[in-house]
Amino acid sequence: MQIAVIGLGVIGGSIAKALKENTAHTVIGFDRDENVLLDALSLGAIDRTGSTAALAAADVVYVCLYPADVVHFVEENAARFKPGCIVTDVCGIKGGVWERLTEIAAAHPFVYVGGHPMAGKERSGFEASEAGLFYNASYILVPDGAPQDAVDTLAGLAGDMGFGTIKYCTAKTHDRMIAYTSQVPHVLACAYVMSPRCDEHSGFSAGSYRDVSRVARINAELWADLFLSNREELTDELSELVHNIEDLRGAIADGNRERLASLLAAAREKKEKFG
Repeated sequence: MQIAVIGLGVIGGSIAKALKENTAHTVIGFDRDENVLLDALSLGAIDRTGSTAALAAADVVYVCLYPADVVHFVEENAARFKPGCIVTDVCGIKGGVWERLTEIAAAHPFVYVGGHPMAGKERSGFEASEAGLFYNASYILVPDGAPQDAVDTLAGLAGDMGFGTIKYCTAKTHDRMIAYTSQVPHVLACAYVMSPRCDEHSGFSAGSYRDVSRVARINAELWADLFLSNREELTDELSELVHNIEDLRGAIADGNRERLASLLAAAREKKEKFG
């Protein structure tokens, strides 16, 4: 197939590299930074660079841009996609994006299937991308009404790229779960390192500090958009987190060892049961 990758950042670059390393498909790279395109060509991450005219030949298009830019790109190029072309995104939030792209696809002959690779890094950009980024990771597909053959094609490509699990869900379920599994940990990490003790942690910290603080090395512009795009689900999850922290804080402040031990045991049991 002819596969176009729009935006060669850490996710788009990794998709291109994984496809080139593991399949015989032709990969066409799009990026506004000419130096990134030259790097991708020289490293063999793409077969050639593309212009919007090249979209007419693409069988699959991965749009790897910020959510608002994904919608803008598809709106501008909807008439350029060939009939039957599969267009997918990699957005961490589906609310707004999924609805709009579904509407656009309904008025054009291409097929849209929502997607979200559950992998990433604290660093961004093509230089951080790698072919093995997706090994054994989960790939979420939001097919809601899309033709099964298109869904199967994307699932097959995900398997080729090394994803170990394919998860199917609605846009609403996706956003609720991502608020919990991805967004809350980023908020927690940022809140944690805002303590003045962070400035003096060296020599006092080990694995626990690294584990909790790791994702505070955040792409601020991207995550601000993601948080606000999912603000209803995220604020609900943050309220749950605050409630649980207050329970623990209250037991500690009151010196209530029985209550504290019970809360900690419940947390341990839940982690052991669900991973």
